[in-house]
Amino acid sequence: MRLKTSLLKEPKHKELASCVGWTTADELYSCSEDHQILKWNLLNNETSLVIRLPEDIYPIELHWFPKTIGGKKQVQAEIFVLTSTDGKFHLVSKMGRIEKSVEAHKGAVLAGKWNYDGTALVTAGEDGKIKIWSKSGMQRSTLANEGSPVYSVAWSPDSDRILYTSGRQLVVKPLQPSAKVTQWKAHDGIILKVDWNSVSDLILSGGEDCKFKVWDSFGRLLHSSACHDYPVTSLSWAPDGEVFAMGSFNTLRLCDKTGWSYALEKPNTGSVLSLAWSADGTQLAGACGNGHVIFAHVVEQHWEWKNFVITLTKRRSMEVKNVLNDAVDILEFRDRIIKVSLAYDHLVVATSLQCYVYNSRNWNTPLIFDLKEGTVSLILQAEKYILLVDGSGLYTFSYDGRLISSPKFPGMRADLLNAQSVSLSNDTVAIRDQNEEKVILFFDIMSGKSVGDGKPVTHKLEVVEIALDQCGPSSERKIAFIDKNRDLYLTSVRHLRKEPKVCKIGSMVHSMAWNDSANILCGIQDHQFTVWYDPGVVFTDKELLSKILYIKDGSEFSRAPHILSYVGTKVTLRQGDGSLVYSSVPAYPAILHEYSAAARWEDALHLCRFAKSEASTLSRFMSPRCLDALHESGHGNEKDRCLWACLAGMAMANRELSTAEMAYAALGELPRVQYINFIREQPSRESSLAHMLMFSGQIQEAESTLLQAGLIYQAIQMNIDLFYWERALELAVKHKTHVDTVLAYREKFLQKFGRKETNKRFLQYSEGVEVDWEKIQAKIEMELCKEREKAANNPVRSSVAARR
Repeated sequence: MRLKTSLLKEPKHKELASCVGWTTADELYSCSEDHQILKWNLLNNETSLVIRLPEDIYPIELHWFPKTIGGKKQVQAEIFVLTSTDGKFHLVSKMGRIEKSVEAHKGAVLAGKWNYDGTALVTAGEDGKIKIWSKSGMQRSTLANEGSPVYSVAWSPDSDRILYTSGRQLVVKPLQPSAKVTQWKAHDGIILKVDWNSVSDLILSGGEDCKFKVWDSFGRLLHSSACHDYPVTSLSWAPDGEVFAMGSFNTLRLCDKTGWSYALEKPNTGSVLSLAWSADGTQLAGACGNGHVIFAHVVEQHWEWKNFVITLTKRRSMEVKNVLNDAVDILEFRDRIIKVSLAYDHLVVATSLQCYVYNSRNWNTPLIFDLKEGTVSLILQAEKYILLVDGSGLYTFSYDGRLISSPKFPGMRADLLNAQSVSLSNDTVAIRDQNEEKVILFFDIMSGKSVGDGKPVTHKLEVVEIALDQCGPSSERKIAFIDKNRDLYLTSVRHLRKEPKVCKIGSMVHSMAWNDSANILCGIQDHQFTVWYDPGVVFTDKELLSKILYIKDGSEFSRAPHILSYVGTKVTLRQGDGSLVYSSVPAYPAILHEYSAAARWEDALHLCRFAKSEASTLSRFMSPRCLDALHESGHGNEKDRCLWACLAGMAMANRELSTAEMAYAALGELPRVQYINFIREQPSRESSLAHMLMFSGQIQEAESTLLQAGLIYQAIQMNIDLFYWERALELAVKHKTHVDTVLAYREKFLQKFGRKETNKRFLQYSEGVEVDWEKIQAKIEMELCKEREKAANNPVRSSVAARR
């Protein structure tokens, strides 16, 4: 990716150009110390004079009133705020008429910005004051009074905090008077420019120490650049928060949000004093110290999927290359390309007016449909559906261009959504709530309505990234998410009016991705590349979780790698320096998932045995020294143990007890093998199901299953086995049966440990109930006989998995 720049031979402004601002994607206004405001039309390359300002007005910063608020277009007349050296800010119409001039500061007004919904204006001055104004220009408050000039300000994404410079310090101050102020030393020289992105919530700063830095909203440093030759004079985030531009003397740089540089241009511009991106994020303009206005657009952006590499060659054309046979196709578009996504054998291209959907088997005839008003800011793909996000909402489409649904919820801000806060699968859309970041909402793709009873998942901490798995039926859909502490959790999407079970499966996780064809999850965990071959095993048998991990040492990756995709057996990672690294994952677990989904359990067993025999065969050709080292490290049988652990979890989840028994036996888990045999010996399928739920740790569900089936004794005995004495007694009393059984087992338990009864309820019932073990045994045997007879009278299949 790089910037293609254009510069006129002679500057249109006679003096230093101080600021620029886009009205549309093809129209720009620029201001200069020659007192002129010029309008640049990029469609016909014409430049016209809008207004000649009075001689005492030297403009410093220009900012247009927001055109959209929460996705809705503004009906108010188009105006911009212009700050100047005379201590005033001016509200100027698009035609160039000065609607209002307001005395704001003593000395120059160095910065002025509208908030995101257009309800307030912030100004910063040479006098060190920061003031908040209404949109009509009435002062509301003085937010801060610093002792030195404030060179730059920015609004937070929710418009309730202000970021501003104070010498070498950065300050984040909430508008509420009693709220906590965040302040930190950011640079070794005076800070000249800041910007705060509304989508990624990341902060940029640059100053006289010739560095730019990237921060999170808490003031944690994410990236610090090398020292440039000259001070950083301008910075600007692209609207989607994925890239930013930096300007300095004869320098224009395009950088990724993590800080590394895509491209460096050295135009003859003098200092680039102001940078602005068009609303669709495709074009960049800069105001230059020598009077020039520089324009740039992004080219040579690349996308990869399996054997296809796609390159953006021009604003309206792309090149498709098949690396297997070197075949090249050129795709031409009528309008400017804004967003592109390539996955699941489909290329989706959003232009300013239309959406093009290409199938990788045919690049000549795309499916084309018109887009609603608004610039597409995000495209997500699943195997069957596409999700488009623009300023006004979310829309799901099929690959034949049919609109499926448009999920909505109260307070939704589509303009703030990104790939970390939205996820798509074949049946579900998941969205992290922007107003309450602990909440994850789920929507059915077909209806656009909330899934199930509409109750979202509410986590204890703020969620920073979400991802839905891509395979399996909708009833088994799961979502992985990372919270603010960088812990990784897994939970089910459809939880049938129960409180969802949220299980932690990793910690210090900085990036994650699901596989495209199997429910295998990979992530960067504590600087190691980790793969969870079957993360759903955490709901079946937590003890298996550590056995289904594939871990690769992170030494082959540089600082802070980020996972871009996980397709087939290939994982693509972007390193901290911007380079791409590919890592392969063994193919056996994906095949095992395929066999499990098709209930091909014999094939699954053959696969695990084959992997074991393969490892044994390989060991025959190793030297004794290598073999000893392999056994000492524990890697000799690690691969086949992972597969057996995966198979055990899958078999138990599908209630295929015979396969599960063999898998646990291969792992040497004798207690679990014995318990599986105990489950198989149960007199009825309800008892078997209840004990399988117990095996997975779902005690309440197991008890409910037994009570609903009328198996009161089994429910009481289950609580006795778990030493839940009070619950066992409660059930016995409630159903007026087996009170003596509970008291007998309790007495036996206390005698074993040489203790006396102290529980008042047990003392109360033991006075009036006689404990006779012969009667109790007879009663238990009668209960089991009844259960067997009831099961025999019902058409019950022998296999528990078949019953399911």
